[in-house]
Amino acid sequence: MKKQLEALFDVGEQLAERYENEELLRGREGFSLPNRSIIIKILKESRKIMFPGYFFDEGMSMGDVKSNPEYRLHHVGGMLYEQILTAVSYADKEKCSAEKANQLTHEVIMQFPHIQEMLLKDVEAGFDGDPAAQTRENVIISYPGLYAIFVYRLAHELYIRDIPYIPRIMTEFAHSRTGIDINAGAKIGEYFFIDHGTGVVIGETTEIGDHVKIYQGVTLGALSLRKGQGLAGVKRHPTIEDNVTIYANSTILGGDTVIGHDSVISGNTFIVQTIPAGTKASTDLPQIRYASQYDVPYYGDNI
Repeated sequence: MKKQLEALFDVGEQLAERYENEELLRGREGFSLPNRSIIIKILKESRKIMFPGYFFDEGMSMGDVKSNPEYRLHHVGGMLYEQILTAVSYADKEKCSAEKANQLTHEVIMQFPHIQEMLLKDVEAGFDGDPAAQTRENVIISYPGLYAIFVYRLAHELYIRDIPYIPRIMTEFAHSRTGIDINAGAKIGEYFFIDHGTGVVIGETTEIGDHVKIYQGVTLGALSLRKGQGLAGVKRHPTIEDNVTIYANSTILGGDTVIGHDSVISGNTFIVQTIPAGTKASTDLPQIRYASQYDVPYYGDNI
């Protein structure tokens, strides 16, 4: 026991020394990072505003919901204001003014009707694009693709206003829940649908037009990350034009890569160059060999 305590004390000293020498481990003195739990609550409350007939509180009637959108907006705005104030202060290494945080919050809240309009179009795209959807209500309450798109559309409004930390926390929460990773910086048009969705990756500088449909396992990524931070702000992810369908497990890479409108990308296709409009791109299927499970070699009775 004595040896264990001595070893524990030694480990503690090593950690304390590293705390002293590594500024990153201490954070910024006098500043706090945004609260992840509150940001997740903002997402939850915002979804109630976007789809009030589906996610309102237990015991509330639809009449209560329709008569109180201002209350919910005020509630979400208050939480968002505090997190924006915290995030901008931490990033700028100086106290963010209440006026600046309030203005940013106001700008985001003013976009809620636009976000809702876009989401309704995304619901329509999901219903029209999936025969198994059965109803639009199914898309709203159960489709992971729509949830990831909802989070993205809200996070994007913060991203384009240079609000740090919060957009990434939002989209990574959606990523953890759905397996769909949409960077808040991507530009995504109307009527966007992600079917199934697990393993989808959409990079920061991706541009997606209207009426685009993608399936599980699709990556819209960068061609090379060897330069790391040297590529920050550079267009490094592909552009997908209108009316494109990208089937499962396809990979499209590179900032100069454009998938022309009305194209179809078959499953398991790897693309690093521009595809003209109206193209069907596919990869040759690998050769498949078939053998009966009963074709077992016979080596003799003595083996």
